[in-house]
Parts: sequence; structure tokens; C-alpha cells
Amino acid sequence: MSVRSNDFDGLDLTHLRSLRSPRHNTSAIVDRVAEHLDRFDGYVAFSGGKDSVVAVDLARQADPDVPVAFFDSGLEYPETYAYVEQIATKLGLDLHIIRADPSLLTVMARTGEWDHRGIPSAHVPVRGFETLIAQPARAAHAAFGDGEVWGVRADESRKGTGRWSMYYSALAREIREHCQGTSCCTGRAEQRRHHGGTIRRADGTVTYGPVWDWSAADVLAYSHRHQLPSNPVYAKLAALGAPAANLRVSHILDGNFLESGKITRLRRGWPSLFEEIAAVLPRIREFV
Repeated sequence: MSVRSNDFDGLDLTHLRSLRSPRHNTSAIVDRVAEHLDRFDGYVAFSGGKDSVVAVDLARQADPDVPVAFFDSGLEYPETYAYVEQIATKLGLDLHIIRADPSLLTVMARTGEWDHRGIPSAHVPVRGFETLIAQPARAAHAAFGDGEVWGVRADESRKGTGRWSMYYSALAREIREHCQGTSCCTGRAEQRRHHGGTIRRADGTVTYGPVWDWSAADVLAYSHRHQLPSNPVYAKLAALGAPAANLRVSHILDGNFLESGKITRLRRGWPSLFEEIAAVLPRIREFV
């Protein structure tokens, strides 16, 4: 029997990923999420990213009614808004949209640093953390409690820096202050399972990252097994030539990575949106 070359479509990578054996005990992770929410109440922070949607799904298994908060900076990709609503419908989420006030675009415009005719104002600093995280988080905590579940992974930064350092420093502190030796954990692996992923902030927030020690491959495999759709922004950025390190669902513009092609991809992929933003922040044209 002859076989034509087009009788085969090739390997189905999506199916292969769904068959990948999980490295982590997701049942135990769901139990930790449930314990965290029982103790601290709180909510799940949903950014619309690939790690975030897995954290949402794990939390939903622990508590189907857990509040899910989307912090809207006012500078999100249009596809992200539609994707968040899609996931909320698919999973039956108790979704709450908390908008930055003022929006990130307004904060950036007020500095005067993005307009050739403006005079940069020392009295209006770009308060990115306050606008994007602290302010909406305070609103979420006031409504839902001190706890938070989020989809932030340690290996998104290099060993010894950034998120990696945050998680492993917090793990050492949790072991020192809350692990009761062999009556609690029998070794380092068990200490990671029982105490890893918890971040205690100075403002009283207690955050748990259920995917804190997962790899990107772990996240993708879980999403395929559980049929969680991906935010289309990833595919669009890849088609526009974004390197793997820059394939992140984040704010359209926040002053970071401007020299790495972010603005060029914005202009090519979302030309109308680029023009609207450039009318408010004219100097972004310098990075195209």
C-alpha cells in the first residue's frame, strides 16, 4: 500500500504535552491551597498569563467559590481582557475586576517625561508598584481577607536573583520559624512541599504560589491536560518575533524593556492602539 506524504499531519505537540507525567503532586498542592484559604481567606490574583491560569485552576479545585481578582492597569492588551472573561466563563469563576485609579497611562502622562514639550516633574514620580499592585491589592484584601494565591514562579528569574531569591529566602525563613524538625518534615524535599511557596509581606499579606517551583514545561503540560486555553497574546507576540524571554503577558507599556523591541511589536501588532498611546506619550516613537 502506498502512503502519500500528506496523509500524516506530523506529531501533535499539544497531545504530547498533555501526556507528560506531572512532576508535582497536584492533589497535595490543592490541599495546601485549601489550607491557605481556610487560614487566611483572600483571593486568587489572575493576570491572564499562563502561570496565573494554572494557579486559578488549582485554587478553584480547592474552593470553587474562591474570589478571583484581575488587576486592570488600564494598559492591558485587548486580547487579555477577552481572555480573562473567557476563562471566567469556562471555569465559572467569581471574577472581580479591580481597576487602577488613576490608570497606569495617566500616571505615566502626568510625569511629563513622555512628551517632548513637557517638563519632567519631580513631584509626580512613576509609582508603578503602588499603581499596579499595592493599591488594587489593598482593595482586594479589604474585600476578601489577608490571603492571596498567585501564579508566580521562581525560575522566571536567574538563580540567586529576583523571584528565585524571593522564594528561597522565604522558604528558609518559613523553615526556621515554622518547621518543627522531624516531627514536621523528614528532609529537605518534604520541607519544600510543606513550607515552600509562602511569602509573608510587611503589609500583612500572606501569599502562596502553588506553581512556585514549577518549570515552564510543567505549566504547559498541566494546561494541556486540563484543557486550559492560552492567552492569544503569546502567539501574537511570537509571530511578531518576540524572543522566548519576552513572551510574557504583561502591561502594554510600563517603561521597561523599551529598547528590546517591545514598542516596535506594539506598533506592528496593534497599530491603532499604538497611535492612541503615542498621542498621549509621544516619546514612545523614539523606541520604534
